[in-house]
Amino acid sequence: MKVLIGLFFVVFVDVVTSQCVCPSMKWAKCDGTPCKCTLALDDTIKQELDCSKLIPKCYLMKAEMYRAKSGLSLRLMGGKPEETAIVDNDGIYDPVCEKNGNFKAVQCNGTDVCWCVNTAGVRRSDKGDKNIKCEPVDTYWVRLEMMHKGVGALDFVKLKTGIQNALLERYNISKDLVKDVKYDGKGRMIVVDVQKSKGDRTVDLSLMTYYMEKDIKALPLYTNSAPFEVSAEGTKVSMENILVYYVDEVPPTITMQNLTGGIIAVIVVVSLVVVAGLLALFFLGRRGKAQYSKAQERELETMS
Repeated sequence: MKVLIGLFFVVFVDVVTSQCVCPSMKWAKCDGTPCKCTLALDDTIKQELDCSKLIPKCYLMKAEMYRAKSGLSLRLMGGKPEETAIVDNDGIYDPVCEKNGNFKAVQCNGTDVCWCVNTAGVRRSDKGDKNIKCEPVDTYWVRLEMMHKGVGALDFVKLKTGIQNALLERYNISKDLVKDVKYDGKGRMIVVDVQKSKGDRTVDLSLMTYYMEKDIKALPLYTNSAPFEVSAEGTKVSMENILVYYVDEVPPTITMQNLTGGIIAVIVVVSLVVVAGLLALFFLGRRGKAQYSKAQERELETMS
């Protein structure tokens, strides 16, 4: 009987321990009674988590960088909503976080080169030195561009409802924040605008975008590895090829320094063509004047 009781106790402890998990972060380490979960941000920092919510993006990026450096994981690799919208062209870096998990307005990534970021951690200025001045700027609008996988064209109304339900259930995004959905059935392209009021600090849109990008581009960050799917017309539809645009309350200050080499090369070529054209017109003009002067001289000689 004692042996049976002992075996029952061991099984009971294993069951209780297995329930101590962090649903919103699969990399978390959880134990204790009550259950506490932490996330390793480097060799010394173990950040305590509130697993009832999505984890701040700044913590997730630091954890991902740490895991990549430690060999613990490998990272898989309709147009702007307005002219000031920006995309995350710089990719992941090792950020500096505030105590509440927000990104610090100035990021330097351990070097003397620094830049300004928005609340989503996306660079919104040219890179400078450590004297760069940055103010916290909130992202109040994100545009999600994605494609659903190879099924026929879907009913738009049902697709929109499915997207609203999926964003609410998976990322806790209120349906009221889904301001617009556009759909091209032939191209399987879906464009979703998620927007809050300017000045609203109760919602962090970067939480949704980071989790969603991982869901579609790589693997879910949730303990439950079920994929992101939208229910439409009684079937589950998966997504691919997501692109996120960020619109800040204050326009970014990125200048020509942010242009890629290809774009700069095109600008240089166009400029050279224009200059060459102007020079050609100038020399043609001079040549015409010279010919006119010689003709006048011959007329004068004939008259004399």
